[in-house]
Amino acid sequence: MSVLSRAAAPAATHDLAADIATLLTNPDSAAPAELFTEAATEPPAPPDDSSPPSRAAGPTPVRLLGPRGLGAAALRLPVPGDRTTGPTTPYLGPDSVPIGPSESDAGVDEPPAGPPDGNVATSVGPAQGAGPAEARRPSIPSGPAVPVAGRVNGARIPPLYCPPPLRDDPALATAVNEGLLAWAEDIGLYEGRLDELRKADFGRLIMLAHPDCANADQLLAAAKCAVSEWSVDDYYCEEDADDRAPDGTPSSPEAELGPRLELCMAVMDPAHLPARYAPQLERALQADPILRAFRTSFEHLARYATPAQLARLRTEIGGWFIALGAEAGWRGAGRMPPVWEYLANRQPHSFLPCMAPIDTLGGYEVPAAEYTHPAVRRVTTTAALAAQMVNDLYSMAREDLSNGREFNLPTVLAAEEQCSRREAVLHTAAVHDELVHRFEREAAPLAASGSPELRRFLLGLWAWMGGNRAWHADSRRYKDAE
Repeated sequence: MSVLSRAAAPAATHDLAADIATLLTNPDSAAPAELFTEAATEPPAPPDDSSPPSRAAGPTPVRLLGPRGLGAAALRLPVPGDRTTGPTTPYLGPDSVPIGPSESDAGVDEPPAGPPDGNVATSVGPAQGAGPAEARRPSIPSGPAVPVAGRVNGARIPPLYCPPPLRDDPALATAVNEGLLAWAEDIGLYEGRLDELRKADFGRLIMLAHPDCANADQLLAAAKCAVSEWSVDDYYCEEDADDRAPDGTPSSPEAELGPRLELCMAVMDPAHLPARYAPQLERALQADPILRAFRTSFEHLARYATPAQLARLRTEIGGWFIALGAEAGWRGAGRMPPVWEYLANRQPHSFLPCMAPIDTLGGYEVPAAEYTHPAVRRVTTTAALAAQMVNDLYSMAREDLSNGREFNLPTVLAAEEQCSRREAVLHTAAVHDELVHRFEREAAPLAASGSPELRRFLLGLWAWMGGNRAWHADSRRYKDAE
């Protein structure tokens, strides 16, 4: 099931469509729109290669300060020995027993126990403002109470813990989308399918995900890169992909995936061949609309990005290409991966390349020593994986029609745990929430001790998660038919 087909699909009629729609569209999440409200008062020492960034002087933050808005209680950072941070997002485990406090537990004085080690199914972080533990923290500001969940046919559907979008500018989204269509038509990308590209509304996704950029041309540059990446799935990974090799000889889509991805890298990181062979490579690069897309999108982004920022994007895309090869291996072997292997694959096979230009569009640059620092890398990949879990929920109904060619966490979970599809969907939501809570908890000390550019980038990741969820929620798939 292609990326474009999923994004432009009509409303889902899947048996779980109502549950998934509630997860994606329920606005009752308590995650704050703004992650930090206090900047570090003194510049930190640059991090070395072996230890997390640390603040040179000044107070160490003990919580995320001051989230505002509906249900915006702050999330306290964990304290050694604190056992008040147990799971508070209920969902049904494989045994169909709700995990986490129920609505009837609101008055219980005893705090929930912490999650057992190694059990991803129950290691969900605390929902802000929800549960008795938060009620005993009067020093942490809290907003009005928020309904805990929606209901579908009487069943409780917990909301995803995710920030709201920071901006919605339909005119800007339209300008980016129209620019995408003109570019795609010019290079022959999605020839005969431009209406589907228009309906996918990727311009809206980029507008929502980059709220600190109001320049339509800069947003268009990022959107071109994103669509180039996604077109790889549509053109190279589908059953009906071209069965000829780049030199025109007969082959198969499976056998040619690696060679085609290699040519994509030769466009992004130009291959400089001896004079005799360079014209042959150039003819191959000009003959493929995907390769034309990568070349022109990188040329556009280079107007705004530094060489280091472009190199960073190439690295993220290269990791994604490796993950595409692994997924192709699962399909070739007819193998359903275990959950741990699937999630390891989905870390690079996520929105990580789309998040890489956050600082480019914001008009600043995160120093390489900070961007690549293990602690920063951990929160960056956590945000990307959380955003991918939203996409897994969004894609599930349509991917069921792919005859086993597509993988998503609910499907992999249901196969491994032998649980119902609904249980797997709610488990996926809990995994998403755990990841968002981890990001929120670990980003605070990094923002307090890092450079102003790093702090902006962490805010950008938070905003990206909110914009991503809003775009998925507003998709044609989960809107009422017009």
